[in-house]
Amino acid sequence: MPLPTESQVTEALRAVIDPELRRSIVELGMVRSIDVHEDGRVDVVVSLTTPGCPIRSQFEQAVVENVGPIEGVTSVGVGFDVLSDSEKQGLQQKLGRPGGLPEGALAQVKNVICVASGKGGVGKSTMTANLAAALAAEGKPTGALDCDVYGYSIPRMLGVNDRPEVNGERKIIPVEAAGGVKVMSIGFFVEENAAVVWRGPMLHKAIQQFLEDVDWGALDYLLLDLPPGTGDVSMTLAQLLPQARILVVTTPQPAAQTVAARAAEMAGKVDLELMGVIENMAGFTTPDGQRFSIFGEGGGQTLADSLGVPLLTSVPLEEALREHADSGTPLVVAEPGAPASIAIRQAARGIIAQTPVELPLMEAVAADVPAFAPAIGGTELPVVQAGGL
Repeated sequence: MPLPTESQVTEALRAVIDPELRRSIVELGMVRSIDVHEDGRVDVVVSLTTPGCPIRSQFEQAVVENVGPIEGVTSVGVGFDVLSDSEKQGLQQKLGRPGGLPEGALAQVKNVICVASGKGGVGKSTMTANLAAALAAEGKPTGALDCDVYGYSIPRMLGVNDRPEVNGERKIIPVEAAGGVKVMSIGFFVEENAAVVWRGPMLHKAIQQFLEDVDWGALDYLLLDLPPGTGDVSMTLAQLLPQARILVVTTPQPAAQTVAARAAEMAGKVDLELMGVIENMAGFTTPDGQRFSIFGEGGGQTLADSLGVPLLTSVPLEEALREHADSGTPLVVAEPGAPASIAIRQAARGIIAQTPVELPLMEAVAADVPAFAPAIGGTELPVVQAGGL
């Protein structure tokens, strides 16, 4: 049986994805060395961004799962060292992250979804809060991050106002809303209804801290409520979360639809994938059954068609949706049978249908596995500190 080549091992390692940086460890330059021995054993050394990396065991498992099936491999050993300061600086420059590299806070978050709109007043925050509650009701661990620093409203809509605590690892513990949704917002750290007056750099730092200094734990979904428009926050998220996806909220009227298209255009410019469109305030039905299209008809479908993405749902205009948002009890939980609740739960199920089950780190590229697979061992090599370049 021929021995595997170093290039074969390197190609297999392209399927090992850093779950926070969302890129291959090969692309990130985190593969320190590959040694192929005469007996078919392959030893791989991976360079971590921090000595206490919480996802070390996941990296080991992913390397073994991807290298093991290569023809001629009898066992796989995985060792670790740490990127030197100059290597970290080079990686920060490459990724456009001058503030530093992540240290594992998002390692167990499977899907990050940014809820965006081109303009305010379309119900984006209401959709975010209710979608988070709907996903949690579907049995999916979910978090909601209020990135609308100037117009924070997620805590009120999810009925939480406690000040977050800090754990022994000096990570902020998100506040848990009813139904188990984990919540983080600048609103927890300022006086009630106080205005936040920050320039762009402060905004960038706050968003980065909420992503990386919060102990989000294991989540299937982290929903980010973006501010209206296409400014600093969107660009920051594109840098910090290159594989996040964008969900666009609009109302049916042409004015809102046109502006929402700009949010979609922004996603394309920063290489974030569009997930779909939610049409809010789609129509109002009176108690006697009359229906009025107060904000027009069909704008959401028109926008979705023009962007080539699905219309996940059309949410009717309903007074109870607003009332429950103001009282901190999401409509999808308080009145699951309400027409707006049904529509939002439809969107939540559409999101679930589009998103992967496994962590990106563990998703392997399909490989030809021999009929008799070799024995695979995960014996760990000693940890070595990398010297300067």
